[in-house]
Amino acid sequence: MAQKLKVTQVGSPIRRTKDQRATLIGLGLNKMHRTRELPDTPEVRGMIAKVKHMVRVEPVEG
Repeated sequence: MAQKLKVTQVGSPIRRTKDQRATLIGLGLNKMHRTRELPDTPEVRGMIAKVKHMVRVEPVEG
């Protein structure tokens, strides 16, 4: 089974660049404290790295 990551938005996109806001929307996060379970792929990891100051990442157990 593929690993999953639990990504929660903890920072506001206000006064951030357009590409960082677009990255949050691409991850399915566009409101504070919204959480998504995403596959642990290099593409998702790259998006998380771009907005690491605005998200909290935890591995999904199971």
